[in-house]
Amino acid sequence: MLKISEITYSVAGRTLLENTSVTIPAGHKVGLVGRNGTGKTTLFRIIRGEMVLDTGEIDLPKGWKIGGVSQEVPGNEVSLINTVLAADVERVDLLAEAETATEPNRIAEIQNRLTDIDAWSAEARASQILKGLGFTASEQLQPCSAFSGGWRMRVALAAVLFSEPDLLLLDEPTNYLDLEGALWLEAYLVKYPHTVLIVSHDRELLNRSVGGILHLEDKGLIYYTGNYDMFVKQRAEKRALLSAAAKKQDAKRAHLQAFVDRFKAKASKAKQAQSRVKALEKMETIRAPEDAARTVFTFPKPEELSPPIIATEGVSVGYGETIVLDKLDLRIDQDDRIALLGRNGEGKSTLSKLLSGRLEKMGGKFESSNKLRIGFFAQHQVDELYVDETPLDHLFRERGKEGGAKLRARLAGFGLGADQAETEVGRLSGGQKARLSLLLATLDAPHLLILDEPTNHLDIESREALVEALTAYTGAVILVSHDMHLLSMVADRLWLVKDGRVATYDDDLQAYRKMLLTPDTRKADKEKPKKPAKPKASRDQLLAMKAEVRKCEERVNKINDMADKLSKKLADPVLYEDARKGELETWNRKYAEVRDALKKAESLWMMALEKLDAAEKQ
Repeated sequence: MLKISEITYSVAGRTLLENTSVTIPAGHKVGLVGRNGTGKTTLFRIIRGEMVLDTGEIDLPKGWKIGGVSQEVPGNEVSLINTVLAADVERVDLLAEAETATEPNRIAEIQNRLTDIDAWSAEARASQILKGLGFTASEQLQPCSAFSGGWRMRVALAAVLFSEPDLLLLDEPTNYLDLEGALWLEAYLVKYPHTVLIVSHDRELLNRSVGGILHLEDKGLIYYTGNYDMFVKQRAEKRALLSAAAKKQDAKRAHLQAFVDRFKAKASKAKQAQSRVKALEKMETIRAPEDAARTVFTFPKPEELSPPIIATEGVSVGYGETIVLDKLDLRIDQDDRIALLGRNGEGKSTLSKLLSGRLEKMGGKFESSNKLRIGFFAQHQVDELYVDETPLDHLFRERGKEGGAKLRARLAGFGLGADQAETEVGRLSGGQKARLSLLLATLDAPHLLILDEPTNHLDIESREALVEALTAYTGAVILVSHDMHLLSMVADRLWLVKDGRVATYDDDLQAYRKMLLTPDTRKADKEKPKKPAKPKASRDQLLAMKAEVRKCEERVNKINDMADKLSKKLADPVLYEDARKGELETWNRKYAEVRDALKKAESLWMMALEKLDAAEKQ
């Protein structure tokens, strides 16, 4: 278990954690939540031993491995699959030792341990994790240097998942995943065999993947059993009880004080008045929970345009001579709320650029209202803010004639108060930068707002505020997001971007989620509805099976070589002399151990061959 005992930690004169304790049982999956800036990432660094506590201690079982996504993402020439395989240090060390070991007993130990950790299926497991995070079989063989920073972060995530640490610490892992990757991770964490502590503002992830919520608030940690929705309910009930108790105590205090004030001068009542004074002094104050400053977004209201605001007929779009999307027959009205679905690389960003005017059509008919104003937000725009300027400077550049007071009011309408208004952007949090970018995107009261992953770096309160703002917004909205809660609360139309086309998705988000998590089963059921059949093994799965057969065969050959050497040793007549009977017993025992290891290795090899043969016959 993870035991946190009476810890206190301060930085730059500010106390983040104060005399707080909590215990997380082994094997539990727990979400760590709290408003931005409360110290969640700091707590992770303390658990990893990167920071020294002021007081208190953190206890972990002896030998536990702690794992988290490395901030230094791989950018070398090593392939993705080998980068992930290298994360299991024990397996790498054992395989290296197996190449040089000569002592029979040690060879048997190595082979048994490799079997225990399922080393021979490692390549298949690593490949499946990479596939779940969006990498094709061919991409897995490419070097890390061929991918951008966001994709390398996925490789780093794949590596830590593959290594299976006893305590897995994940800090906003879905920030660099698309919807499909986030859903895969959600399902993977449910089956993860060890303890998980995850910082996330993704409500659906916290509802489906964890069984407990650790809330960091007012410098303390409180553990709640259940998922995020249960936590919200329990916390609301707790706050209501505290508020009621505080009101009741205030009433009692007022009653006692009134008695004291009325009778303290009367000799006949002096003792009774004095006893009430003591009761007042002993009364421990129950404080009603304070409501945190509510995050808000205030989107300006655009004038109404005649429908449709955008219509396309047979439009194709792409880059250079390459067509990414073709035969687009689309219509967007001002009251539309559209979510774009589809795997990474299918063309969601290309479609967003086409609709926002950032990419010209290659063919077909594209019509839009003459007065149409479009607001566009993408995650890369947050990184393009001027880091040495303040949010107020950014607004003065766009709306200098409005005056400082009105511009400050605009900033306040996006949760950026007086302090943040004149703080350099480089010193703002990720969430504050995202709110500034959203403000700039909506400054002109757009009729169409295109949002590409708008919730990255926003805490749960800010996400809820965004949902409310988009619901009240009178313009059209197009959303690309991995946040299922945001999509389900805002979108009333779903467009699926797939195979170079954009089509209406008639089912709901839950059906889409199910389809993504069980694609092979759905396909098999559709092709043979009357006679359910096993899903045919994919090319990736066949390659993984062949790799496992190859590894098993190499293992059998190596142990066979050792068995032959021992057999020759035992054939030496000198060993059977009376003076060397003790040595003979030792060599016989080693030979028996190697034969036992060979038997196990051959059994694994046969199983792998049978599995591959069955898959190839499908």
